[in-house]
Amino acid sequence: MPEHYSFSTELQIRITDLNYGGHVGNDSFLALIQEARQQFLLQYGYKELDFEGFGLIMADSAIEYRSELNYGDIVRISVQAEGFDKLGFDIFYLLEIINKEAIIVAGKAKTGMICFDYTLKKKTSIPAIAIAKLTQPQ
Repeated sequence: MPEHYSFSTELQIRITDLNYGGHVGNDSFLALIQEARQQFLLQYGYKELDFEGFGLIMADSAIEYRSELNYGDIVRISVQAEGFDKLGFDIFYLLEIINKEAIIVAGKAKTGMICFDYTLKKKTSIPAIAIAKLTQPQ
C-alpha cells in the first residue's frame, strides 16, 4: 500500500449497500471503490470510458477487510495510482470509517486497470500523457 494518497472522498453507507448479514458485502465494497475510482479519474478530466480516447477495464482486484461497514457510516476512501507499465497500472484504496471517537481502517484494496480499446475489443498501450497526468503531484 502506498504511503501517500493523492485523492480522497467521503461516502455514506446506504441501506442498499448492506447484505443479509447487515453489513457491506463484497459486491458493495467493490461498488464503493468504483465510485471512488471514478471521482479520482474525474479530477484529471478522465472517466473509465473516456481515458485519452480509450477506456479502462479492471483486470484484477484484491481486498483486505478490516472492520465492518454499517448503515450510516461515513467512509473516507483514499486513492492512489501506481505501478504503471505498457498496458495499465494499479489503483490502491484505503477505506476508513470516520466517527467522533476515532478513525478506523475498514479495508484496503487494489485494482489492476488495463487500457482498453472498446471499439476493437482489445488491450492497448496506455497513453504517455495519461501516465504523466496521473503521476503528477496534486
